[in-house]
Amino acid sequence: MALDRFGRRLNYLRISLTDRCNLRCQYCMPDDTQFIPMSSLMSDDEIIRLVHLFSSLGFNKIRLTGGEPIVRPNIVDLVRRIAVTSGINQLTMTTNGTLFSHLASDLKEAGLQRVNFSLDTLDPDKYSQITRKGMIGSVWEGIHAAEQVGLTPIKINVVVVRNFNDLDVIDLARLTYHRPWQVRFIEMMPFAGATDFQVERNMVMGEIRQIIESTEGPLQPINNGFLDGEAQLFRIPQAVGTIGFIASISQPFCSSCTRVRLTADGRLRLCLLNEYEVDLLEPMRSGVGDQPLRKIVLDALWNKPWGHKLVEGAIPINRTMSQIGG
Repeated sequence: MALDRFGRRLNYLRISLTDRCNLRCQYCMPDDTQFIPMSSLMSDDEIIRLVHLFSSLGFNKIRLTGGEPIVRPNIVDLVRRIAVTSGINQLTMTTNGTLFSHLASDLKEAGLQRVNFSLDTLDPDKYSQITRKGMIGSVWEGIHAAEQVGLTPIKINVVVVRNFNDLDVIDLARLTYHRPWQVRFIEMMPFAGATDFQVERNMVMGEIRQIIESTEGPLQPINNGFLDGEAQLFRIPQAVGTIGFIASISQPFCSSCTRVRLTADGRLRLCLLNEYEVDLLEPMRSGVGDQPLRKIVLDALWNKPWGHKLVEGAIPINRTMSQIGG
């Protein structure tokens, strides 16, 4: 069992497979992004070595992120190798969905269990604008393909941007009327690359909820107030699906955080909104053995920060969101 110094049991690893993406979402990746050289990214074997190590420490949940994980070469084979790792009983992925449909069946067969899709608006023109190049129709193809092969329940992540898609949240929430989906509204978090945009356009949970309730009526709390992962869950009366709010800024959930992140270039990042990282790739490539590597990881986990310090003005600027993995 892996514990940090605050007594939190850590069991959830998010692995960024690449910093590359086929889109350029304004709040995530600057249009002129310089990608990490391919030689500096973890190989499949290096990822698998770390998956085995974390599994031996009691980590049983893995989420594959990016950039866009689907652009990773040999993604299906990598998923298969992770899925058969002893102790890993939950393997999921976050994707923008635009390239997902043609791999949905193969990924399901390889052992992927569920998918989160990023979709910030139902308006095709707005979608193209915020992603700088995306076609919303390809996202719907990905979502329907995931449902068809059983990669469910579907979760849709919505980053809410003031004066851009803030009113779109109503139509997005209404997706839950007749579909057993969870539509999750996320407070936009500030990172390097687009910090001014992220701070100026951020909306918090209370504002987002008020917009939805202005047309749909009071939302019904569910799950007895307990978080589903990071999300507080609600339901529109009579709806089949659920609505989630991920309030990382206005209502931090640091005390219950059980997750750490592995960046595509092999840094263990202990908190999404804290710059503290530990390099695991360099020790592996220098020939360090399993036991010394295990100690490096355990020491890093023990020193996991309590949480972010956004209220104190401490904005992480060493990486963009796409370089960390969501």
